[in-house]
Order: sequence, then C-alpha cells, then structure tokens
Amino acid sequence: MEFHDLNSGRSRGLLLYAVAAFGLGIGSGVAEEALDLRTPGSIWAADPAEGFNRGAREFGIGLGAGFGMTVITSRGTHDWVLGTLEYGYVFTDLVGADHWYRGNWEILLQVFGGSQFYPDTAYLVGGGPLIRYNFAAGHRLVPFVDLGGGAAATDIRNGDLSTTFEFNLQGGVGAHWFVRDNLALTLQYRFIHLSNAGIRFPNLGANTSTFLGGVTWFF
Repeated sequence: MEFHDLNSGRSRGLLLYAVAAFGLGIGSGVAEEALDLRTPGSIWAADPAEGFNRGAREFGIGLGAGFGMTVITSRGTHDWVLGTLEYGYVFTDLVGADHWYRGNWEILLQVFGGSQFYPDTAYLVGGGPLIRYNFAAGHRLVPFVDLGGGAAATDIRNGDLSTTFEFNLQGGVGAHWFVRDNLALTLQYRFIHLSNAGIRFPNLGANTSTFLGGVTWFF
C-alpha cells in the first residue's frame, strides 16, 4: 500500500506540471497574432535585436515541478512542486553588439516555496540572488542563462539532509516568449542543489531537475 501511495503522489506532481505547461501553450497561441515588437517600448533599447534598456525591470511568477536525481553524493530522489517569485533589474546596456551572444546582464532576487511529494511530504522555502544573461535574439523569443544561490529551510530528510537550514545552489536556462511589448510567457529549467556545507551529517544533498512555467511583466 505504501508503494502505491508514493507512486500516486509522483503521478499527481507530473499531472500538475503537464496541465500548467498546456495552459501556457494555449495562451501563447492565442496572443501570437497580436504582438508587434517593432514598436519601441520603455524596456527595449530600440527593438528586440538591440536588447533591453539598462534599468529595465521585471516581475515574474512561476510554478512547476522538480524531479530528483541521484547525482553528486545524493542517495535518494526528491520530487517536489515549487512556486517562485522573481524581481529583476537589467544593469548593463547591450554587450557583445557585433556577436551572436549579444545581450544584457541582469540581477534578480528570487523567493520560492513548495512541497516535496516523493518519497514523502515535506516543506521547502528559500531564496537568494541570481545573475542572468539575456540574449538579444532579435525576435519575440529571448533566451537566457542564469546562476545563483542562497538559503533554504526544509524538513526534507530521507537520509540525505539533516538540518532545517540548507544552502541552495541553482543553475539553469530558459526563455521569455513575448506576447506583448512588456509581457512574456516564461519557461525555465533549473538544476537545484540543497545541502548544509557540513554543518551536520548526514549531508549527502538533494538534487533536482526543476521545470517552471510562468508569466513575466517588464516595466
């Protein structure tokens, strides 16, 4: 009976993420015809090919699921659902103007919270800064890469963690799909690592591939 319950929990998490991703896809299709990014706006330097204006800001909301991996020293998998809030500030003009990697640097503050649903239930909250590079691709799709870290609190244990306080390290890729001059649907992949830097043992760590979908407003 316990094995059945665990797999049911994991299935519910997969279903939640699938529904969120489908909803984002529908929204993108509906809005596509209405978008015209050729009109300069306050967030654009001139047009999307020239990146964001320095000083542009963003606020984003995301929801998704993370699926555990037995990598580094982790012995078990930890699956969770996660919600995120992000506030970002573009602090450079366009860099690499004559190169394929032209874009802008941005700093973000992220907070997140959620619940582990496999192998058992546990809470997870945390936050910290992220550094992001937004590529100026010249069209509605703006890819990015980011890296960051911070602190977290959790009662995840399962032989991999032993303290409420944990550090979080993150790295990932994603993209904004602009449906208006200042509104984008955002998809992200994040590798998230939790551990306590040896404060107490066991400290094998929890590692997940986390997939997020959401909406980002620029201003």
